[in-house]
Amino acid sequence: MTKTAVRHFPLYIGGERVDTDERAYGMSVRTVLDPGGTDAATLFRLLREGTEEELHAHPHILCSVALSTPEQGRAALRAAADAAPRVRAVPLADWITCVGDLFAAFQEHREELSRILRMEGCPRVLAEAQMNVVLDLVRPESLELARSLLRQEITTPHHRIVLQRRPDGVVCIDPPANAPLFGLIASLVLLAGNSVVIRVPRSCASSLSYALHTIVIPVLEAHGAPAGTLNVVCADYEVTMRQWLDSPLVDTVYYFGSSENGLDLERRCVERGKRAILELSGKDGVLVWSDADLPHATAALLEAFYASGQTCFSPKYAIVHPAVAERLLARLREAASALRPGDPEDSDTVLSPVLRATAFRRTLDEALRAGATKVCGGTQVDLRGEPDPHGVFLEPTVLRVDGFGLAETIAAVREESFFPLLTVVVPEDGPDLLDRCVAFLNGNRFGLRNSLWAEDPQVIERFTGAVTNGGVLKVNDSHMAHAPHLPGLGGTGRSGGTHGEAAYPFLRASRLQAVAIATTRRHPGEAVLGAG
Repeated sequence: MTKTAVRHFPLYIGGERVDTDERAYGMSVRTVLDPGGTDAATLFRLLREGTEEELHAHPHILCSVALSTPEQGRAALRAAADAAPRVRAVPLADWITCVGDLFAAFQEHREELSRILRMEGCPRVLAEAQMNVVLDLVRPESLELARSLLRQEITTPHHRIVLQRRPDGVVCIDPPANAPLFGLIASLVLLAGNSVVIRVPRSCASSLSYALHTIVIPVLEAHGAPAGTLNVVCADYEVTMRQWLDSPLVDTVYYFGSSENGLDLERRCVERGKRAILELSGKDGVLVWSDADLPHATAALLEAFYASGQTCFSPKYAIVHPAVAERLLARLREAASALRPGDPEDSDTVLSPVLRATAFRRTLDEALRAGATKVCGGTQVDLRGEPDPHGVFLEPTVLRVDGFGLAETIAAVREESFFPLLTVVVPEDGPDLLDRCVAFLNGNRFGLRNSLWAEDPQVIERFTGAVTNGGVLKVNDSHMAHAPHLPGLGGTGRSGGTHGEAAYPFLRASRLQAVAIATTRRHPGEAVLGAG
């Protein structure tokens, strides 16, 4: 195993690096893979009673991060609020140039950032996929799209009309602990002229801290961004969120997490006159039609097991035309059974450790009791793939459910699952089958992505025109992969809240303002009362 040199990351408040006496520590996935080993046992003892020097010398420690006090949290909000007018005054072209320089900076540090992601437990191929998404969003073509969406000009006989997005003000970002680089994507709210406070999760501090302090902050400073444009804190979620909700300085809270917490947060934000931007749970569906390319559809459905199903926008269930169900399930059984655990640091496995085996077992058992059939998987295993009731991996598991009636009743189809379980629903055939499939997809309470595998142009048109559930629809493509200019975030229902949609962060944290500048001199009375 290659060891990354231990780093220490301070807070960043008002353009200043601020250290504290309290620490959070970023830990290697090996702590989970070998919890009974000597190194892990020593680490747990050192976390209780060791010195900082001893902890930094431990092979499972990746970094230390300064923990912020409540007063430092308030100082970060004041710094962001003080900076907001100056950030808003920076021309859009300057922000485009500044964010554009992140592309080269990420390229320079890509290898090291990818390595840290793997050491945190993200499989190699998925770490590279995350990096590709971040790079795509800051490449020149994407920034040109951002420019066109943030400001448009229209010439009329008497006016120059400007449609421009105005920033919310102070945007506070709480990124997901299981994929902290999405906090960087959310930070693109800077493009709209917002100032930002971002909380580094204590439980997964290494990759986000490295990216912020090594890539993002240096680029902002090199471009002379106003002090307080970006502020970085690290504290407990409950303390930080309560502070953000109570502070009159906060305009918008950008939250990644569970539907339950997010929808409650939305209600509390509305009560306080704040905007909530929600990136919540998912239960994505895939429709496989009778003429689908089965080898490619099978490969897309295997994405259900990437990161062991612990991503919100991976496929969670499939609706498969009965004419091809047996053949597809045979392919899935073979392909899913071939997926094996591996050390995320040094293998190309797509599976990652799962810490919610109890929820997996409960969901699986309920489905089997209700009448579902297990196609493959279902066993808890160790790093070698051997059955182990205490193993931190789960075999990729495929269930078959016959009929929409049964599918409607079980959590394996209707509730969020954060483990490697794919449920294949095989409906009864009939002339109205496509209508019933569309209705089932639209009945999903969650709404991140839905995708289709079909060749018939009429089926494709019906799917893209009638499926209203979801922020993103994919056709004959990877369900998870990012496509150029694709809004990578946003969803409907329990995935995005009341105002959920597929959108870019800089649009979600801004509001449309219309400006009319007269280009000919007309008497106001004539403009109102005269002929057009």
